[in-house]
Amino acid sequence: REQPIFSTRAHVFQIDPATKRNWIPASKHALTVSYFYDGSRNVYRIISVGGTKAIINSTITPNMTFTKTSQKFGQWADSRANTVYGLGFASEQHLCQFAEKFQEVKEAARLAREKSQDKTELTNPALSITAHQVQGKRAGKGRKRGKKGEKRGKKGEKKGKKKGKKKGKKRGNSVSEVQWEAEFFSLQDNNSKLVAALHEANASVDQWKKQLLAYQEETESLRQRVAELESQGTQDSSSENNKEELSQSLEELELLLKAKDEELQVLKSQRSRWEAEGERQETLQKLQDLEARNSELEQRLELAEQSLAQGLAQRDKMHQELSRVAEIVDVKIFELSELRQGLAKLLE
Repeated sequence: REQPIFSTRAHVFQIDPATKRNWIPASKHALTVSYFYDGSRNVYRIISVGGTKAIINSTITPNMTFTKTSQKFGQWADSRANTVYGLGFASEQHLCQFAEKFQEVKEAARLAREKSQDKTELTNPALSITAHQVQGKRAGKGRKRGKKGEKRGKKGEKKGKKKGKKKGKKRGNSVSEVQWEAEFFSLQDNNSKLVAALHEANASVDQWKKQLLAYQEETESLRQRVAELESQGTQDSSSENNKEELSQSLEELELLLKAKDEELQVLKSQRSRWEAEGERQETLQKLQDLEARNSELEQRLELAEQSLAQGLAQRDKMHQELSRVAEIVDVKIFELSELRQGLAKLLE
Protein backbone atom coordinates (compact mmCIF):
# COMPACT_ATOMS: atom_id res chain seq x y z
CA ARG A 1 0.00 0.00 0.00
CA GLU A 2 2.86 2.38 0.77
CA GLN A 3 5.42 3.38 -1.83
CA PRO A 4 9.00 4.57 -1.01
CA ILE A 5 9.87 8.01 -2.38
CA PHE A 6 13.38 8.72 -1.10
CA SER A 7 15.89 6.83 1.08
CA THR A 8 19.17 7.71 2.81
CA ARG A 9 21.32 6.49 5.70
CA ALA A 10 21.80 8.36 8.98
CA HIS A 11 22.30 7.91 12.71
CA VAL A 12 18.88 8.18 14.42
CA PHE A 13 18.37 9.95 17.76
CA GLN A 14 15.36 10.76 19.95
CA ILE A 15 15.09 13.49 22.55
CA ASP A 16 15.20 12.37 26.16
CA PRO A 17 11.54 12.45 27.39
CA ALA A 18 12.68 13.23 30.94
CA THR A 19 14.96 16.24 30.31
CA LYS A 20 13.86 17.26 26.78
CA ARG A 21 17.48 18.30 26.22
CA ASN A 22 19.75 15.29 25.76
CA TRP A 23 19.74 13.02 22.71
CA ILE A 24 19.35 9.26 23.06
CA PRO A 25 20.81 7.17 20.16
CA ALA A 26 18.26 4.76 18.71
CA SER A 27 20.92 2.35 17.40
CA LYS A 28 24.67 1.80 17.38
CA HIS A 29 24.99 2.03 13.58
CA ALA A 30 23.52 4.14 10.81
CA LEU A 31 20.02 3.11 9.63
CA THR A 32 18.06 3.54 6.42
CA VAL A 33 15.59 6.44 6.68
CA SER A 34 12.91 6.60 3.95
CA TYR A 35 9.97 8.74 2.86
CA PHE A 36 6.77 6.74 2.15
CA TYR A 37 3.45 7.70 0.58
CA ASP A 38 0.22 5.97 1.69
CA GLY A 39 -2.17 6.20 -1.26
CA SER A 40 -5.22 4.91 0.60
CA ARG A 41 -4.96 7.52 3.36
CA ASN A 42 -3.25 10.15 1.22
CA VAL A 43 -0.52 10.80 3.84
CA TYR A 44 3.25 10.96 3.84
CA ARG A 45 5.42 9.33 6.47
CA ILE A 46 9.09 9.01 7.49
CA ILE A 47 9.95 5.42 8.45
CA SER A 48 13.16 3.82 9.73
CA VAL A 49 13.37 0.20 10.84
CA GLY A 50 16.10 -1.25 13.07
CA GLY A 51 15.92 -5.05 13.00
CA THR A 52 12.25 -5.87 13.65
CA LYS A 53 11.46 -2.60 15.42
CA ALA A 54 10.21 0.64 13.86
CA ILE A 55 12.60 3.33 15.12
CA ILE A 56 10.82 6.17 13.27
CA ASN A 57 7.14 6.22 12.24
CA SER A 58 6.35 9.90 11.79
CA THR A 59 3.41 11.23 9.75
CA ILE A 60 4.33 14.51 8.05
CA THR A 61 1.93 17.44 8.52
CA PRO A 62 2.05 20.97 7.06
CA ASN A 63 2.93 22.36 10.49
CA MET A 64 6.18 20.38 10.79
CA THR A 65 9.57 22.02 10.26
CA PHE A 66 12.92 20.36 9.64
CA THR A 67 15.72 22.40 11.29
CA LYS A 68 19.43 22.15 10.43
CA THR A 69 21.31 22.55 13.70
CA SER A 70 24.80 21.90 12.26
CA GLN A 71 26.48 20.90 9.01
CA LYS A 72 25.61 17.21 9.49
CA PHE A 73 22.69 17.20 11.97
CA GLY A 74 19.00 18.04 11.65
CA GLN A 75 15.83 17.56 13.68
CA TRP A 76 12.03 17.82 13.58
CA ALA A 77 9.27 17.57 16.19
CA ASP A 78 6.38 15.10 15.94
CA SER A 79 3.46 16.18 18.16
CA ARG A 80 1.56 12.95 17.57
CA ALA A 81 4.44 10.80 18.78
CA ASN A 82 5.25 13.39 21.46
CA THR A 83 8.96 13.34 20.66
CA VAL A 84 11.69 15.06 18.67
CA TYR A 85 13.70 13.09 16.11
CA GLY A 86 17.31 13.89 15.24
CA LEU A 87 19.38 12.60 12.30
CA GLY A 88 23.18 12.66 12.01
CA PHE A 89 24.37 12.37 8.39
CA ALA A 90 27.74 11.39 6.96
CA SER A 91 28.08 14.63 4.96
CA GLU A 92 26.43 18.01 4.51
CA GLN A 93 25.22 16.97 1.04
CA HIS A 94 23.09 14.14 2.47
CA LEU A 95 21.62 16.55 5.02
CA CYS A 96 20.66 19.07 2.31
CA GLN A 97 19.03 16.34 0.19
CA PHE A 98 16.97 15.13 3.14
CA ALA A 99 15.92 18.71 4.04
CA GLU A 100 14.86 19.47 0.44
CA LYS A 101 12.82 16.28 0.27
CA PHE A 102 11.22 17.14 3.64
CA GLN A 103 10.10 20.51 2.25
CA GLU A 104 8.67 18.86 -0.89
CA VAL A 105 6.77 16.23 1.10
CA LYS A 106 5.51 18.87 3.52
CA GLU A 107 4.08 20.92 0.62
CA ALA A 108 2.51 17.77 -0.85
CA ALA A 109 0.89 17.01 2.53
CA ARG A 110 -0.52 20.55 2.64
CA LEU A 111 -2.06 20.19 -0.82
CA ALA A 112 -3.49 16.80 0.12
CA ARG A 113 -5.13 18.27 3.23
CA GLU A 114 -6.66 21.14 1.25
CA LYS A 115 -8.10 18.72 -1.31
CA SER A 116 -9.60 16.56 1.42
CA GLN A 117 -11.22 19.64 3.05
CA ASP A 118 -12.73 20.72 -0.30
CA LYS A 119 -14.19 17.27 -0.79
CA THR A 120 -15.85 17.28 2.64
CA GLU A 121 -17.47 20.66 1.98
CA LEU A 122 -18.84 19.51 -1.38
CA THR A 123 -20.18 16.23 -0.02
CA ASN A 124 -21.96 17.89 3.00
CA PRO A 125 -24.06 20.88 1.68
CA ALA A 126 -26.25 20.80 4.83
CA LEU A 127 -23.33 22.20 6.80
CA SER A 128 -23.37 25.45 4.79
CA ILE A 129 -27.20 25.86 5.14
CA THR A 130 -27.25 25.40 8.89
CA ALA A 131 -24.33 27.74 9.19
CA HIS A 132 -26.35 30.60 7.54
CA GLN A 133 -29.35 29.99 9.86
CA VAL A 134 -27.25 29.99 12.98
CA GLN A 135 -25.39 33.07 11.80
CA GLY A 136 -28.62 35.15 11.66
CA LYS A 137 -29.65 34.21 15.21
CA ARG A 138 -26.23 34.90 16.68
CA ALA A 139 -25.70 38.22 14.89
CA GLY A 140 -27.40 40.22 17.66
CA LYS A 141 -25.54 38.47 20.43
CA GLY A 142 -22.27 38.94 18.56
CA ARG A 143 -22.61 42.74 18.61
CA LYS A 144 -22.93 42.79 22.39
CA ARG A 145 -19.99 40.50 22.82
CA GLY A 146 -17.90 42.44 20.30
CA LYS A 147 -16.96 45.17 22.75
CA LYS A 148 -16.00 42.66 25.41
CA GLY A 149 -14.00 40.74 22.81
CA GLU A 150 -12.01 43.83 21.87
CA LYS A 151 -10.95 44.33 25.48
CA ARG A 152 -10.03 40.67 25.84
CA GLY A 153 -8.15 40.83 22.53
CA LYS A 154 -5.88 43.63 23.74
CA LYS A 155 -5.09 41.73 26.92
CA GLY A 156 -4.45 38.58 24.88
CA GLU A 157 -2.04 40.41 22.59
CA LYS A 158 0.02 41.56 25.57
CA LYS A 159 0.12 38.06 27.02
CA GLY A 160 0.94 36.59 23.60
CA LYS A 161 3.95 38.93 23.21
CA LYS A 162 5.29 37.89 26.60
CA LYS A 163 4.81 34.20 25.85
CA GLY A 164 6.45 34.65 22.42
CA LYS A 165 9.56 36.15 24.00
CA LYS A 166 9.78 33.27 26.50
CA LYS A 167 9.33 30.66 23.76
CA GLY A 168 11.98 32.37 21.62
CA LYS A 169 14.48 32.15 24.47
CA LYS A 170 13.67 28.47 25.04
CA ARG A 171 14.03 27.67 21.32
CA GLY A 172 17.38 29.46 21.19
CA ASN A 173 18.60 27.43 24.16
CA SER A 174 17.37 24.17 22.62
CA VAL A 175 19.10 24.94 19.28
CA SER A 176 22.41 25.64 21.04
CA GLU A 177 22.06 22.44 23.07
CA VAL A 178 21.41 20.42 19.93
CA GLN A 179 24.50 21.93 18.32
CA TRP A 180 26.56 20.90 21.36
CA GLU A 181 25.09 17.39 21.11
CA ALA A 182 26.03 17.20 17.42
CA GLU A 183 29.58 18.28 18.20
CA PHE A 184 29.69 15.67 20.98
CA PHE A 185 28.75 12.89 18.55
CA SER A 186 31.34 14.11 16.03
CA LEU A 187 33.94 13.94 18.82
CA GLN A 188 32.81 10.41 19.58
CA ASP A 189 33.39 9.48 15.91
CA ASN A 190 36.87 11.04 16.03
CA ASN A 191 37.57 9.13 19.24
CA SER A 192 36.63 5.83 17.58
CA LYS A 193 38.97 6.65 14.68
CA LEU A 194 41.82 7.37 17.11
CA VAL A 195 41.16 4.08 18.91
CA ALA A 196 41.36 2.25 15.57
CA ALA A 197 44.66 4.01 14.79
CA LEU A 198 45.97 3.02 18.23
CA HIS A 199 45.09 -0.64 17.59
CA GLU A 200 46.90 -0.51 14.28
CA ALA A 201 49.93 1.08 15.98
CA ASN A 202 49.93 -1.77 18.50
CA ALA A 203 49.84 -4.20 15.60
CA SER A 204 52.85 -2.45 14.04
CA VAL A 205 54.68 -2.70 17.40
CA ASP A 206 54.04 -6.44 17.36
CA GLN A 207 55.46 -6.59 13.86
CA TRP A 208 58.57 -4.72 15.00
CA LYS A 209 58.95 -7.20 17.84
CA LYS A 210 58.99 -9.99 15.28
CA GLN A 211 61.61 -8.11 13.29
CA LEU A 212 63.68 -7.70 16.45
CA LEU A 213 63.57 -11.44 17.05
CA ALA A 214 64.63 -11.99 13.44
CA TYR A 215 67.55 -9.60 13.92
CA GLN A 216 68.55 -11.44 17.09
CA GLU A 217 68.52 -14.75 15.24
CA GLU A 218 70.56 -13.17 12.47
CA THR A 219 73.09 -11.87 15.02
CA GLU A 220 73.35 -15.30 16.58
CA SER A 221 74.00 -16.83 13.17
CA LEU A 222 76.72 -14.23 12.55
CA ARG A 223 78.31 -15.12 15.87
CA GLN A 224 78.34 -18.76 14.90
CA ARG A 225 79.81 -17.81 11.55
CA VAL A 226 82.61 -15.85 13.23
CA ALA A 227 83.34 -18.78 15.54
CA GLU A 228 83.52 -21.12 12.56
CA LEU A 229 85.86 -18.76 10.72
CA GLU A 230 88.07 -18.46 13.80
CA SER A 231 88.23 -22.24 14.15
CA GLN A 232 88.98 -22.61 10.49
CA GLY A 233 91.64 -19.90 10.74
CA THR A 234 93.59 -21.94 13.29
CA GLN A 235 93.71 -24.86 10.94
CA ASP A 236 95.91 -25.08 7.93
CA SER A 237 93.65 -24.76 4.94
CA SER A 238 94.40 -23.96 1.40
CA SER A 239 93.83 -20.51 -0.10
CA GLU A 240 91.24 -21.88 -2.50
CA ASN A 241 88.96 -23.02 0.32
CA ASN A 242 89.30 -19.63 1.99
CA LYS A 243 88.44 -17.97 -1.29
CA GLU A 244 85.30 -20.08 -1.70
CA GLU A 245 84.15 -19.42 1.85
CA LEU A 246 84.71 -15.70 1.50
CA SER A 247 82.90 -15.64 -1.81
CA GLN A 248 79.94 -17.45 -0.23
CA SER A 249 79.90 -14.95 2.64
CA LEU A 250 79.92 -12.14 0.06
CA GLU A 251 76.98 -13.69 -1.78
CA GLU A 252 75.07 -14.05 1.48
CA LEU A 253 75.76 -10.42 2.35
CA GLU A 254 74.64 -9.31 -1.12
CA LEU A 255 71.39 -11.27 -0.79
CA LEU A 256 70.83 -9.79 2.66
CA LEU A 257 71.48 -6.31 1.27
CA LYS A 258 68.94 -6.88 -1.53
CA ALA A 259 66.36 -8.10 0.98
CA LYS A 260 66.89 -5.03 3.14
CA ASP A 261 66.63 -2.78 0.09
CA GLU A 262 63.30 -4.38 -0.81
CA GLU A 263 62.08 -3.95 2.78
CA LEU A 264 63.18 -0.31 2.62
CA GLN A 265 61.23 0.24 -0.59
CA VAL A 266 58.12 -1.36 0.94
CA LEU A 267 58.36 0.87 3.99
CA LYS A 268 58.81 3.94 1.78
CA SER A 269 55.71 2.99 -0.22
CA GLN A 270 53.72 2.70 3.02
CA ARG A 271 55.08 5.97 4.33
CA SER A 272 52.21 8.11 3.03
CA ARG A 273 49.58 5.87 4.66
CA TRP A 274 51.39 5.91 7.99
CA GLU A 275 51.71 9.69 7.88
CA ALA A 276 47.93 9.98 7.38
CA GLU A 277 47.33 7.75 10.40
CA GLY A 278 49.51 9.69 12.81
CA GLU A 279 52.56 7.39 12.74
CA ARG A 280 54.90 9.66 10.86
CA GLN A 281 57.59 9.97 13.51
CA GLU A 282 57.78 6.25 14.19
CA THR A 283 57.93 5.46 10.48
CA LEU A 284 60.67 8.04 9.87
CA GLN A 285 62.68 6.57 12.75
CA LYS A 286 62.22 3.09 11.29
CA LEU A 287 63.37 4.30 7.86
CA GLN A 288 66.41 5.97 9.38
CA ASP A 289 67.30 2.77 11.22
CA LEU A 290 66.93 0.74 8.03
CA GLU A 291 69.01 3.22 6.05
CA ALA A 292 71.72 3.08 8.72
CA ARG A 293 71.59 -0.71 8.58
CA ASN A 294 71.77 -0.57 4.80
CA SER A 295 74.86 1.63 4.93
CA GLU A 296 76.36 -0.66 7.55
CA LEU A 297 75.75 -3.70 5.33
CA GLU A 298 77.37 -1.88 2.43
CA GLN A 299 80.41 -1.17 4.60
CA ARG A 300 80.51 -4.80 5.63
CA LEU A 301 80.34 -5.81 1.98
CA GLU A 302 83.25 -3.54 1.14
CA LEU A 303 85.24 -4.89 4.07
CA ALA A 304 84.49 -8.45 3.00
CA GLU A 305 85.65 -7.70 -0.56
CA GLN A 306 88.85 -6.18 0.77
CA SER A 307 89.38 -9.21 3.00
CA LEU A 308 88.90 -11.49 -0.03
CA ALA A 309 91.51 -9.60 -2.02
CA GLN A 310 93.93 -9.52 0.89
CA GLY A 311 93.27 -13.15 1.84
CA LEU A 312 94.79 -14.38 -1.43
CA ALA A 313 97.98 -12.40 -0.81
CA GLN A 314 98.39 -12.51 2.96
CA ARG A 315 96.82 -15.22 4.97
CA ASP A 316 97.89 -13.73 8.26
CA LYS A 317 95.60 -10.71 7.80
CA MET A 318 92.57 -12.99 7.93
CA HIS A 319 92.68 -12.99 11.73
CA GLN A 320 92.53 -9.18 11.79
CA GLU A 321 89.54 -9.24 9.43
CA LEU A 322 87.81 -11.76 11.66
CA SER A 323 88.35 -9.47 14.63
CA ARG A 324 86.78 -6.63 12.66
CA VAL A 325 83.77 -8.77 11.90
CA ALA A 326 83.52 -9.61 15.61
CA GLU A 327 83.57 -5.88 16.42
CA ILE A 328 80.78 -5.27 13.89
CA VAL A 329 78.75 -8.02 15.53
CA ASP A 330 79.28 -6.38 18.93
CA VAL A 331 78.11 -3.06 17.48
CA LYS A 332 75.09 -4.83 16.04
CA ILE A 333 74.32 -6.36 19.45
CA PHE A 334 74.57 -2.91 21.01
CA GLU A 335 72.20 -1.47 18.40
CA LEU A 336 69.76 -4.33 18.97
CA SER A 337 69.80 -3.61 22.70
CA GLU A 338 69.07 0.06 21.99
CA LEU A 339 66.25 -0.95 19.63
CA ARG A 340 64.85 -3.22 22.37
CA GLN A 341 64.95 -0.33 24.84
CA GLY A 342 63.17 1.93 22.32
CA LEU A 343 60.45 -0.67 21.79
CA ALA A 344 60.04 -1.03 25.55
CA LYS A 345 59.57 2.74 25.83
CA LEU A 346 57.00 2.65 23.04
CA LEU A 347 55.12 -0.13 24.76
CA GLU A 348 55.09 1.86 27.99
